[in-house]
Amino acid sequence: MTTVVSPRVPEIVSPGSATALLDAYLPATDRFLATPHRTLLGRGVVAELPYRDGVLSARVRALLDARRRGGDPDPVVMGAIPFAPDARPALAVPESVRWAAPLREDPLIALPVAPVDLEWAMREVPEPEVYGAAVAAAVDRMKAGEFDKVVLARTLELTARRAPDLPAMLRRLARRDPAGYTFAVPSAPGRTLIGASPELLVSRTGATLTANPLAGSAPRSADLAEDVRRAAALLESAKDLHEHAVVVDAVRAALAPFCRTIDVPARPTLVRTAAMWHLSTTVTGELADPGRITALDLASALHPTPAVCGTPTDLARRVIAESEPFDRGAYTGMVGWQNAEGDGEWVVTIRCAEAEGNLLRLFAGAGVVAESSPEAETAETGAKFRTFLNAVGATL
Repeated sequence: MTTVVSPRVPEIVSPGSATALLDAYLPATDRFLATPHRTLLGRGVVAELPYRDGVLSARVRALLDARRRGGDPDPVVMGAIPFAPDARPALAVPESVRWAAPLREDPLIALPVAPVDLEWAMREVPEPEVYGAAVAAAVDRMKAGEFDKVVLARTLELTARRAPDLPAMLRRLARRDPAGYTFAVPSAPGRTLIGASPELLVSRTGATLTANPLAGSAPRSADLAEDVRRAAALLESAKDLHEHAVVVDAVRAALAPFCRTIDVPARPTLVRTAAMWHLSTTVTGELADPGRITALDLASALHPTPAVCGTPTDLARRVIAESEPFDRGAYTGMVGWQNAEGDGEWVVTIRCAEAEGNLLRLFAGAGVVAESSPEAETAETGAKFRTFLNAVGATL
């Protein structure tokens, strides 16, 4: 029987309770997720989601219902869902789940971590010039009226003489941005998805939903005055405001049919990570039928948003397949959890890497619109790589 502690965060936060889960993470056997509201550590597997046809959210609900009928009082599914709709999800009910308060509320998260002691060989796929040419080709097609936006990604392949210390890497990611979404979950046999995303796709708690689309970005600066200037410029950038509005409109359109009420702020605000500024809008709503609609139903209705794919979606997917010389896999999919009541949190899988043996494959993308330039989008992906490069002690 699965051992599950209540997901309700205790009113009194015990120092060290969240970092204890972070420190306890073991690769291959564990699923770790830290959000601004809670920290989860799932260990072992009592049931995996079968890979077969059918609506994904319905299959997850059936798995959780079956676990509860079998005597599990509060089963939880955790894991990752890929970008491609026909790819195999990596979702499972852990043997045990431990819950704690958010990492950002644990004072021990401020303690330093040891530096990474590895030398990396690096390969860019595609090379910056090839990526820039793909951006330029997409811009030409958009100026001709073929489509409105596409998100084009590139990868960094990092190879070391030995396998990296994934728990140490996870701790570095978590301590760099403790208010974000840090995760490490198996994504395929022998493969681990690990990262620190700034973006919530959607959460559901009872009848309340929350989505937090991010689109439009600028790199941070170590100089305070320049950092403030970049933030202010992002808030006034016509190109980035347009890109953000496209995403927010798509989120509103996808969620409104499920809602009794929905609130969408008129203008975005700023969210910062250690590496980037992002335009951010927090969308909230009250579900019309919370007994029928789960967190994964909402996430599936949203995925993929224009923030990770483009618009129109089907055409953007084709442009991505034509332009990117690699399989995205879990990148720009979603990672998260859901319980049998339908509550859960699903996070956009960005600022991440897949680890396999001594290979790390990092991903970063940029939203390309008609006003984009190859140089700016290449620089943006480089800045986004910094989140993960810092965690592994490498530079681009």
